[in-house]
Amino acid sequence: MMEKTNRKKWVSGITLLTAFSTVILLAAGALVTGTGSGLAVPDWPLAFGQFFPPMVGGVFYEHGHRLIAGFVALLTIVQLFVILRFEERTWVKKLAFLAVALVLTQATLGGLTVLFLLPKAVSIAHACLAQTYFCNAVILMTVTSSVWETPFTCEPDNSRFPLRWFGTMVIVGFFVQLLFGATMRHFGAGLAIPDFPLSFGRWVPSQWTFPIAIHFAHRMGAFLMVGLVAALVARVYRLYWNQFTLLLYSGALMGFVWMQVMLGAMVIWLRRPISLTTIHLVLGAMCLASSVALTIQLFRAQRESTAKSKAVPFGVEASPA
Repeated sequence: MMEKTNRKKWVSGITLLTAFSTVILLAAGALVTGTGSGLAVPDWPLAFGQFFPPMVGGVFYEHGHRLIAGFVALLTIVQLFVILRFEERTWVKKLAFLAVALVLTQATLGGLTVLFLLPKAVSIAHACLAQTYFCNAVILMTVTSSVWETPFTCEPDNSRFPLRWFGTMVIVGFFVQLLFGATMRHFGAGLAIPDFPLSFGRWVPSQWTFPIAIHFAHRMGAFLMVGLVAALVARVYRLYWNQFTLLLYSGALMGFVWMQVMLGAMVIWLRRPISLTTIHLVLGAMCLASSVALTIQLFRAQRESTAKSKAVPFGVEASPA
């Protein structure tokens, strides 16, 4: 029993460290974009032909981002070996292999953005793949934590539109919203609409360009996501009012969303200070990741409650939990 506990601690520890390091990496990437340092180092994988050039100016942000990315890639490989060594679930091992594939693809895209002088399509793909990797890291962290072993005591959700599918819809919505945000950043559209909550003093802009359209779409997406998340959280609290784990994840999601909206407004009002835009990007990733963590818990709750209901013999009333 003690050996099994130690194994779980190793797996849980490495997945937690990898997820936390990814948050730092996302922040570093946001600083590269925010400071315009994407081509401060013109070659790749070395920097001016060196592994560690003088860390001054934009080189500090660009090469610092590369170093953190290298550390996360190394952690991802270590994570794979730890999971293969101590984890028994095959599907968790597959997620660990997927993490390695994602981080290597991400590194390749990062190199292409430099070698081809920041093509917007590659840069946007690089940003979106970073979010995908982070979601995978959060899933691994969640399913290897002690919280995952806490049993649910609830009835199956057999409504017409179950919460687990509602959560999946929210995940898709957040990913589209982050795609809009990445496009907006790389097209320099962060202040294409300079006022908030109005747009050029109107609810709908009177003039349209691509930067204005993508900025307005990002804003409307934010309002839509607030409504969807509020509806999701309200249903979770109503259906699973006695399930502390689900309430905790729901509360975290709602908190991240409200902070993100307020921060988005401040970014406009204060003319996009680098510190706030960086936090805004990281909070966006936290919104997506927390919706993923909540949704996989909803799927688990449904699976366990369905299995328990089927285990009760016909005509025998289940005893209260």
